[in-house]
Amino acid sequence: MLHLPLALPVPVAAEQKSAEVTDWAARAGWVVGLLLFIAFVYWLMRQGWKWRGSLQSGLPELPTAPDTPGTATLAMTGRYHGSTTAGQWLDRIVAHGLGARSRVELTLTDAGLDVVRPGANDFFVPAAQLREARLDKGIAGKVLAEGGLLIVTWEHGGTLIDSGFRSDRSAEHTAWVEAVNALTALPQGSRNAATDTMHVTTEGPAR
Repeated sequence: MLHLPLALPVPVAAEQKSAEVTDWAARAGWVVGLLLFIAFVYWLMRQGWKWRGSLQSGLPELPTAPDTPGTATLAMTGRYHGSTTAGQWLDRIVAHGLGARSRVELTLTDAGLDVVRPGANDFFVPAAQLREARLDKGIAGKVLAEGGLLIVTWEHGGTLIDSGFRSDRSAEHTAWVEAVNALTALPQGSRNAATDTMHVTTEGPAR
């Protein structure tokens, strides 16, 4: 009678442990690769931001509000969504902090538009530099509902700029368009006198 040798037991537990170690090594490799990819993309974005800023280095420093800006015609709080070259909603302007989105407090006076941005650079648009205001839905890559943005066009250093704002009370946008356009339609010498009588108040449902 033929006697066959008995098969040795397979160390199943050891094999499972080895597979688990291999899986963890593969997962760690994927995680490290993903983190490196994210870091690379972030680096490219920063380089692009710096490159765009260098192209816009000729833009003068932003003006600041005068000591006596005059009586407020309109005021609102909301968000600043960025600035672009006028008419080109994706051509973002990043010089002097204009590319940073932030909270905003807007005040329109007889002297111009005061833009206060907590945590970012404030700036002031003199009345003579205001060109127009309109309602739109997108700026600097940010897209909202139709009419969800107040776009103010102004001139600075020979460049026409669109700046986008969204009020915490969306019903205010129309009054802002009317007030800014009424101000820009006046001759330079008549603006101060007209804005003394154009005290518009706006109210709307809180969003």
